[in-house]
Amino acid sequence: MKKIIFIAYLFLLASNSYSQDLSEIKFSNASTLSYFSFMTDQKIVIRVSPDGKITEWGNIWEKGYYNYQPGKLQEYMGRVEYYGTEADSINRGKVKNIGTCYITYYGKFDIATNAGKVKSIGRTYLDYYSNFDNDASEGKLKSAGNTMFAYYNSFDNIAVKGKLKSVGANQINYYNSFDDKKIQGKVKSIGSVNYVWYNSNDRREYQGSLKSGSIEQVINGIKYIIQ
Repeated sequence: MKKIIFIAYLFLLASNSYSQDLSEIKFSNASTLSYFSFMTDQKIVIRVSPDGKITEWGNIWEKGYYNYQPGKLQEYMGRVEYYGTEADSINRGKVKNIGTCYITYYGKFDIATNAGKVKSIGRTYLDYYSNFDNDASEGKLKSAGNTMFAYYNSFDNIAVKGKLKSVGANQINYYNSFDDKKIQGKVKSIGSVNYVWYNSNDRREYQGSLKSGSIEQVINGIKYIIQ
């Protein structure tokens, strides 16, 4: 009996290991949120824009491969299917399956700010801020499974309003409009990890580039790409 319970416990752990499918978050120009990446059970990366559109998918381009670039994906050569006439009119032609991962979308009769956006990727359900929320976060991804996202609102500093503020327990801070003009709006810290940038007092060819911190950093199980 104890053996059966132990095996069931291991199975539960294995199942839960896939309950957190959020794998990457990327910022372009070290400032603008580009995408959220989700990892499927087949290790396929599916990327979703902040407003709920699938932008690309593929296999991870591992470090050490020729011409490696942070965030670059290899083309996925497996099965991909798309919604046809059986789907809501606003979702026809959208990707339905990538490998064994099934994808659903909100329909035209759902809340207007959700309509047409990704609703689920495999077992991970996505929700979005509505028009009842602050206008700086309206339409943006609110949650993915158990992970909640918050954004700076329209009353915050002009250099940070609308930017991603937190991912679960990870707080994200940015340099604001009172900081050097070369680093305004850039990521300052994610959780306990700090980022320092060359400013206008440094050599011209360095200004605005990363001085300390890593372009790729795993923080609480999520990889952040800051480029």
